[in-house]
Amino acid sequence: MISEPAVPLRATRLVEHAQLPTRAHPTDAGLDLYAAEAVTIAPAARALVGTGIALGLAPGTVGLVHPRSGLAARHGVTVLNAPGTVDAGYRGEVKVCLLNTDTRDSFTVAVGDRIAQLVIQRVELPDLQEVADADALGATDRSDRGHGSTGR
Repeated sequence: MISEPAVPLRATRLVEHAQLPTRAHPTDAGLDLYAAEAVTIAPAARALVGTGIALGLAPGTVGLVHPRSGLAARHGVTVLNAPGTVDAGYRGEVKVCLLNTDTRDSFTVAVGDRIAQLVIQRVELPDLQEVADADALGATDRSDRGHGSTGR
């Protein structure tokens, strides 16, 4: 399957020392996001860390901020609201809400550290249509069986 060419991702530095997102490898889905400020996160605490960049996402796309697996595995640091959402219309600074899940040790983020990864995806933007009742939603095999309904 051949996909459509990607629309370029526009980005600007809001502070001079900010690092633009980068890919470690050309085919990586995620772009690394870098800290533009130093922050120490106490055990079991969270911090909103600025990247010093703003993005110009194309309409019909979304930026999803995911944790970095290395930070999670080595230090217990993750993105609290993973994935964070950067809407196409947002033009402010991209910030990452980091959570230090370690209950004993603080974690220090230095300027220039990779703190998260950004994945850009196309999204559907349907109009919402209210229907009279659940029967009008359309029948499925699963129906209304919820959490744990598959027996796994």
